[in-house]
Amino acid sequence: MRSSRALAARILSPLLNDSPSGNLSEQFDIHLQKEHDKNQGLIKELCFGVCRHYLYLQAITQSLLAKPLKKKDKDIELLILIGLYQLKFLRIPDHAAINETVAGCVALKKPWAKGLINGVLRSFLREQESIESKTSADIGTQTSHPAWLADSLKKDWPQHYADILAANNQPAPLSLRVNTRQSTVAAYLKALSDAGIQAQACDYSKDGLTLEEAVKVEVLPDFETGMCSVQDESAQLAASLLEAEPGQRILDACAAPGGKTCHILEKYPDIDHLIALDKEPSRLEKVRSNLERLGLSAELHAANAADLSSWWDKQAFQRILLDAPCSATGIIRRHPDIKWLRHKEDISTLAQQQLQLLTTLWQTLAPGGILLYATCSVLKQENEQLVAQFLSQTADAQEIKIEADWGIATTVGRQIFPKPGRQDGFYYARLRKCTSR
Repeated sequence: MRSSRALAARILSPLLNDSPSGNLSEQFDIHLQKEHDKNQGLIKELCFGVCRHYLYLQAITQSLLAKPLKKKDKDIELLILIGLYQLKFLRIPDHAAINETVAGCVALKKPWAKGLINGVLRSFLREQESIESKTSADIGTQTSHPAWLADSLKKDWPQHYADILAANNQPAPLSLRVNTRQSTVAAYLKALSDAGIQAQACDYSKDGLTLEEAVKVEVLPDFETGMCSVQDESAQLAASLLEAEPGQRILDACAAPGGKTCHILEKYPDIDHLIALDKEPSRLEKVRSNLERLGLSAELHAANAADLSSWWDKQAFQRILLDAPCSATGIIRRHPDIKWLRHKEDISTLAQQQLQLLTTLWQTLAPGGILLYATCSVLKQENEQLVAQFLSQTADAQEIKIEADWGIATTVGRQIFPKPGRQDGFYYARLRKCTSR
């Protein structure tokens, strides 16, 4: 017997336990290949929803259970969370949500739990107001963020953290980047409208637009011929910040999946050469695929950017984009499992890697050249604090202030926060290599 709720519980099980492994994207690839599109949509919604509201749903579950479930029955706990998520947040009729969730016990080969789950979910319906009023008022529980992350955001952004936490639990919009070699934003907005797809121009990216409702890329006009690409507005800002000039040699380090690589090539057709690096060959194939669809070309290397001997030919770059590996805390709304897969100690490790990359790649930048440092993080340790540390120990590095109407100015660079219906969380700092300070 197939059950969408049981399959969702199986997908979540490796992620929401004491020793999490993998991520949602990997689990979807493993489990959803044989599912119909309609079932895939529901299963993804259930998994995303439980990850977004995990601590809150877990607190409600604990208040409804007479005694905690055993560790070997984590799948049954997850099934309860899936049921509660439907009753609390989805428009599925209550009786259908309960019946289908209870039926998931059979698919999980634990029919003994049918009565338990039925009783818990019906108790929630009867006593919802009372139960929710007794749930912890702790902001971590209410917004379902691990304590270390909620505390870090509050410390870094005391005036903004509540909005960041709330935005993280909202679904992300689908934004597109129009290929300006082929069309304009205005023309593509009309093409979308003619196809019955409503959208509006982005607030800050001159090449972007955001759909009112997400659709599959297959229905986007001329997507396969390279008219547009899926890319968040915040990520679209990178190409303009590079300010590349004709004849320049450009490096896109940590390039996969290639959105920024392609945007640079679209925006600056007269550059001399672009090298795109990524240490994972499989991820580099995504860059190659995007380039082919858009009719663009770049030199691709599967290599660790920090190991210069494995890829650098000693020719300096006039522009470098370092979109550094990071905590991805600015895109939690797209990947809500990040909340449960990241740990406090990971941030220091990532910051060390980021500083090593920045220091190493600086050697490849030509005098007078510009390096754009970027992350999809909202944590200062990976962003302004790290770049400030680099500047303090690098005599020939100088910040170029970013004057813009997006994000907020920080001690170094600019920080963008995730905004419901708009851009992801992102950070940018622009640095010039000078001969003297």
